[in-house]
Amino acid sequence: MSNHVPVLYTEALHALNIQANGVYLDCTFGRGGHSSGILQQLGNAGQLLALDRDLDAIKSPEAIKLSNDKRFKLHHSSFSALNSVLSQANLTQKLDGILLDLGVSSPQLDQAQRGFSFMRDGELDMRMDTSTGLSAAEWLAQVDEAILVQVLFDYGEERFARRIAKAIVTARLTTKFASTVQLAALIADAVPYIDKHKHPATRSFQAIRIAVNAELDELQKVLVQAVDNLASGGKLVVISFHSLEDRIVKRFMRSESGHKYNPGRLPIKEVDIEQGGLKLVSKAIKANKTEVSQNSRARSAVMRVAEKI
Repeated sequence: MSNHVPVLYTEALHALNIQANGVYLDCTFGRGGHSSGILQQLGNAGQLLALDRDLDAIKSPEAIKLSNDKRFKLHHSSFSALNSVLSQANLTQKLDGILLDLGVSSPQLDQAQRGFSFMRDGELDMRMDTSTGLSAAEWLAQVDEAILVQVLFDYGEERFARRIAKAIVTARLTTKFASTVQLAALIADAVPYIDKHKHPATRSFQAIRIAVNAELDELQKVLVQAVDNLASGGKLVVISFHSLEDRIVKRFMRSESGHKYNPGRLPIKEVDIEQGGLKLVSKAIKANKTEVSQNSRARSAVMRVAEKI
């Protein structure tokens, strides 16, 4: 198995409150870190389903090894197809816990050919599922300038979105985008001054990746389906790595953990107010100093936990 330990590994397994005979879902298999931990705590009657939209994860040595465990099933699927995957699995009971470890994985970042990192020269792809959809290069070659500005601003919180979008649209008239380093250099040239603490392409690469993979839309869809498929007392555990993801998770959990309609001072009966389906289990959980010192990616991680009621 991989020696890589996921961020907030111990905290996530604790939050799931794993029962020996329970049924659990790991929505982001990656290299099987969380899945392995869950299986270690399951009894013979327990079940674990896992999803991943990345074919490299599905075909990884870790996935092949775990496939020998009869309690485990791995599906090549995006978040939004959760209901379909569960239907195919023919489960006779609701789930006791669902885990989402969001964002791009360390193996994806480490492979230059995947195109996720501007620090490594590789093909400008960025797709989590390379079997479908447009690559980042193909998307940049045809996206409308106004939409690109909005993507960079909304998904990257990039204050120089207009400058960068203009530079990309102008450059593509004579140049075909092919590599990560090429795009990163173009962005750096378009930015009027550089933040000494952050590479000038950081926000743009995040924004383009999110757009290419429809990450925020996928997240919103899976959260709704997760609540519907949790058993009473089941746990929903979500680990986010940037504020856009965490904001969606935080707002969703809050909206599902109280009165969905607040009548204010209107004379309306309590029984007429629709109740949410979750209750918050704890405040946001972050990695401790030791973990951050060992893994810099843990610095931005935020875990939120809710329970189905």
